[in-house]
Amino acid sequence: MVDTPAVFPAWPGGAEVAVALTFDVDGEAAWLGEGPQNGRRLTLLSQSRFGPERGLGRILDLLAELDIRATFYVPADHHPDAMTAILAGGHEVGHHGYLHLSTDDLDAGAQHAELEAGLTALARHGVRPAGYRSPGWELSPETLALLTELEFSYDSSLMADDRPYWQASGTRPLLELPGHWSLCDWPYFGWTPYHGGLLADPAAVERIWLEEFESARQEHRAVTYTMHPEAVGRGYLMRMLRRVITGMLGRGRPWFATHAQIAALANEPAASPPLD
Repeated sequence: MVDTPAVFPAWPGGAEVAVALTFDVDGEAAWLGEGPQNGRRLTLLSQSRFGPERGLGRILDLLAELDIRATFYVPADHHPDAMTAILAGGHEVGHHGYLHLSTDDLDAGAQHAELEAGLTALARHGVRPAGYRSPGWELSPETLALLTELEFSYDSSLMADDRPYWQASGTRPLLELPGHWSLCDWPYFGWTPYHGGLLADPAAVERIWLEEFESARQEHRAVTYTMHPEAVGRGYLMRMLRRVITGMLGRGRPWFATHAQIAALANEPAASPPLD
């Protein structure tokens, strides 16, 4: 499998860097998908419900204030009011499974059913997603082939580069818009009794994220940040996110774009070898 860096024209408006702010609106699906035993863990589920019911509103308000469009990866329509609010803000909605099931635990048939169920649910909101992000950031070879079969334009689950790249996928290349755990809020702030995070100092994370922005700006590349409303949607972390965004605005000419906007600019590979 050969990864080929994607080639882009100049970023719009003379921007030095493309910044994608992305949010995984998992809600309770992340835990219920693990098994029915989590249906009895009311505190765990309430913490997850905080994301779509409280944290999301703060995020949407901040993005509206700063006139920024973002990409929200949503596992189906378990919170229809949240989906309505995201779309009303002019944001992109990407596919994030239906029950937030880990793809590496599913065979090809079960993965296909999960993808189709998510597409059907999103279609009820008039959404045909261009992109996919796997639950838990894990893919299998079957997933890549299915994404091609179902005509997705891009994926945002792999980490072989810090630049967008073309990934072998079924019968054609698929554009990969990579993230990384260090640019995700969950390892820092997503603590639960069952999946312990660090409960890190926001100032340290702010410094890491702005340093990565500086690196991306110097290299004129795209960079993806991944967040969860049940984590970054906490009041004190929203203050951090505001500082991160305003810090970017004060350090250069960033283009805040959705993943679909970035993917639309990528030049198709001139030639590709036969794909397995």
